Amino acid sequence: MTVRRPLASRLPDFPWDSLEAAKARAAAHSDGIVNLSVGTPVDATPSGIQEALAAAADSHGYPQTIGTPALQDTLVAFAREHRGAPAGLGADGVLPTIGSKELVAHLPFQLGLGAEHAVAFPHIAYPTYDMGARFVGAQPLPVDIAHLAATGEARSGADGSAPLTEQQISSIALLWLNSPSNPTGEVLDVQQLRSLVEWARERGIIIASDECYALLPWTVDEVPSVLDPRVNGGDLTGVLCTYSLSKQSNLAGYRAAFIAGDPALIAEITAIRKQAGMMMPGPIQDAMVTALADLDSVGRQHAVYRARREVLKPAIEAAGGEVSGSQAGLYLWTSFGMSGDDAVERLADLGILCAPGRFYGEAGNSFVRIALTESDERIRAAADRLSTSQLRP
Repeated sequence: MTVRRPLASRLPDFPWDSLEAAKARAAAHSDGIVNLSVGTPVDATPSGIQEALAAAADSHGYPQTIGTPALQDTLVAFAREHRGAPAGLGADGVLPTIGSKELVAHLPFQLGLGAEHAVAFPHIAYPTYDMGARFVGAQPLPVDIAHLAATGEARSGADGSAPLTEQQISSIALLWLNSPSNPTGEVLDVQQLRSLVEWARERGIIIASDECYALLPWTVDEVPSVLDPRVNGGDLTGVLCTYSLSKQSNLAGYRAAFIAGDPALIAEITAIRKQAGMMMPGPIQDAMVTALADLDSVGRQHAVYRARREVLKPAIEAAGGEVSGSQAGLYLWTSFGMSGDDAVERLADLGILCAPGRFYGEAGNSFVRIALTESDERIRAAADRLSTSQLRP
């Protein structure tokens, strides 16, 4: 008899489950917890988007995997205007997805990857890139992306310092980028992206870039995309961009995202999603059309996060924290001169919960990720507590 080995038993524990003890300590603070450990929006979904969702509530028929014509047109327009996609991008180069996390987790499967392949991703990165490789039995390969862009040398290992062998490189079928990065907030510039695309193309590697924080920049003039002709030479072959509205429009609960790029790859992914019944709900498709056109709300939300950042960052620095990267996105990538786990405990004593950097790879062990996703009042409370504390040894 063949013994089944559940996939779940072959995966590491979900990282955030390990924060329960620190969460309880933070919650015991006399003024309550300030939960800065997750990136879930706390502000209201813009009213126009809510109204579009309600107006589409009579959705009795099955939606299309490829999206309504209105959504397809809107995705194309957004990708051209805000991600620099070439004028030649059409409806066959875009596809709505049920949030971006499910796309990240399932893209290796939808591209037909398996045990003979490797999936490369930044050596400090959100863990779902790694999980997507594990789900299909592929080898997960954390890579120092900045070093690869600068030198053309692929290095891996826990800290991104071990050069990959030719055999390892030849097994890579998919290379993930994440700019702006979660958790570091680092942004890849045009030259870096161009170098990475060229490196991948020379080796027949598909390159997928997760750019869901792109409209939340702080200290950079632009957040370029792999869709930009300056990066890809006007040729989208082998190039994909995934994008989410969860952060910029407070739509995490809607699961509204899309993928854009190489029409041949989009066709492959579409075929699998049709067979699997992976269809964005019809009312969400209508709401997404409204959200993608509502850049005023995005601008207002950007201002809200900027104000919170301007309150929280100097308070962290006053407490001995050193903020690295954090050029864009919703996080302050911070070191207090101790392990990330020790910093989590020290912050929990102040009633502040954050995520240890080890969640994002061993190279993040000396950092914590501190989110901007709490109310103005809670951000001020955290800043007040930090401003009167000294955490650095």
